[in-house]
Amino acid sequence: MGGDQAQEAIVDSRRGAQFTKLARAITVAAREGGGDPDSNAALTNAIQKAKDASMPKDNIERAVVKGTGAGADADAIETILYEGYGPGGIALLIEAYTENRNRTGADVRHLLSKHGGSLGEPGSVSYLFEKRGVVVVDGARYGEDDLLVAVEAGAEDIVADEDSLEVVTAPSELAAVRSAIEQAGIEIESAEVMQRPTMRVELDEGNAAKLFRLIDALEENDDVGAVHANFDVSDEILEKVVG
Repeated sequence: MGGDQAQEAIVDSRRGAQFTKLARAITVAAREGGGDPDSNAALTNAIQKAKDASMPKDNIERAVVKGTGAGADADAIETILYEGYGPGGIALLIEAYTENRNRTGADVRHLLSKHGGSLGEPGSVSYLFEKRGVVVVDGARYGEDDLLVAVEAGAEDIVADEDSLEVVTAPSELAAVRSAIEQAGIEIESAEVMQRPTMRVELDEGNAAKLFRLIDALEENDDVGAVHANFDVSDEILEKVVG
């Protein structure tokens, strides 16, 4: 296999794994709240995230049907929230969608241990996070005044974070707020429901490098849907570590 073909195969493989995770999230949301996005904010957000990743419409529809059906496949998928600690005492919330709790638990524990972290008890770090919708726009292109449409649409807060602006909403309001921002002609960088830290811990370069390796390893696991961490690093350190 030539270099270009090998690269394409890697990209296709990663996209396939990403689609699998996105489909599981849609299936779980449909199973727990019904298949109508108008009355199921979690499903609306899961579908939008899949669309943002260019997931085919057929795949999305199949995932919704799977969640609303009485099939054993949908019932077998569990949503599990693991709590743990990373390098530098960073709190971690790890969301997983799995049909094999024992396998996923063992994998998460192994990855944490391998990269200088540890698994915590339920409730050990979840109090450090709050579930919120977050829309990110480029702070160099737009100002807070440009985002007043978001506040009018139900956003709770606008937070300046280095070179970006974060519009914070209740999870159920994310779709409406995102739509209002887009209709105002403002380009968004990302929009998702996430576990947002209520406090952050500053990291030095060494611990930042270790933490990012841990997060990468967790996100590469087939069952892990998202990893949330309460770290804070300077732009200088971020550039050195991420390149």
